[in-house]
Amino acid sequence: MQTTHTETSSGTSGRDLTPLLAGAATAVAGCGALLALIGSDSPLRAPLTLFFLLAAPAAGIAAALRGFDPFARVLASLAGSVVLDMLVAQGMLATHRWSARGGVLAVTVISVLVLLLVLMRRRRAAKGQDL
Repeated sequence: MQTTHTETSSGTSGRDLTPLLAGAATAVAGCGALLALIGSDSPLRAPLTLFFLLAAPAAGIAAALRGFDPFARVLASLAGSVVLDMLVAQGMLATHRWSARGGVLAVTVISVLVLLLVLMRRRRAAKGQDL
């Protein structure tokens, strides 16, 4: 069986860049979180931290919305990301515990928990199909 690929104008197939872009986005978001946590005075701190605050929850929500079409998945995950960020900020302000580091940590923990729940649900579903 022979596999064929459709070439684009740049000479590479469009799907080959997806893992590279995902890795680059992860690195940028990680740098933003790191700059916020160490309290750096870098001019890149604000935009990279904002990217992290949008991308981390969006990744978890997008993983949970696996059955949606791609455009709806991106739109819903970004909207959910903004809502989650606002809820974290409102909760921290209401309890008089606002800090940039605390906000980044709270969003990180919630995003990781969402991803872990999705992975556990998928694993349980796969295990149920094997029986």
